[in-house]
Amino acid sequence: MFLRRKKLDLPTPEEALPGRDSAMPVSGRHTVLGTPLTGPWPAGHQVAIFGMGCFWGAERLFWKIPGVYSTSVGYAGGITPNPTYEETCTGLTGHTEAVQVVFDPSVVSYQQLLKVFWENHDPTQGMRQGNDIGTQYRSAVYATTDEQLAEALASRDAFAPVVKDAGYGEITAEIAKAGPFYYAEDYHQQYLSDAKNPNGYCNHGPNGLSCPIGVAKSTSS
Repeated sequence: MFLRRKKLDLPTPEEALPGRDSAMPVSGRHTVLGTPLTGPWPAGHQVAIFGMGCFWGAERLFWKIPGVYSTSVGYAGGITPNPTYEETCTGLTGHTEAVQVVFDPSVVSYQQLLKVFWENHDPTQGMRQGNDIGTQYRSAVYATTDEQLAEALASRDAFAPVVKDAGYGEITAEIAKAGPFYYAEDYHQQYLSDAKNPNGYCNHGPNGLSCPIGVAKSTSS
């Protein structure tokens, strides 16, 4: 029982795994979009980071949005530098599975990305998403600018009454300024693309709630 409870607690710096100095090697190109996976990014583009549970399906939601230049999956919000997937799954790195979204704000706004985030998972489940249980599945928004942080907090406040009226609990999504984003192993990148796993499973999709900001531009998965 102690181990079960501990799995749902974030580690302290003393408990966290040591990690490593070297970054995870990944492909230079996005499997679907053909754009760079690790940069450099075009002038004027911005970076957003979201955690929605398993990062496979979450990434697919974002790469389909017009105005999104590149996406990648990785680990964010934790302590351990350059963790592996297996280390992250122990709960001893502090990271959640995350999607990094590079977008052109002249085509798609950060608010529109937030709308896709809120409407395609359950942000009230704490350290889990559906049957996926653990700290690595927690809901999160990591803002890369002060403006993003303000918009993310405002979007949560706008969505909270909708969630409550639908009978859900309190929103537990973590919203904070972004720390380092560590790329996941190459086989995780664009995992649900036709080139890798066209029949792959993900549990992301509309939760039936409408977040009252922006207008989502995603297509159905």
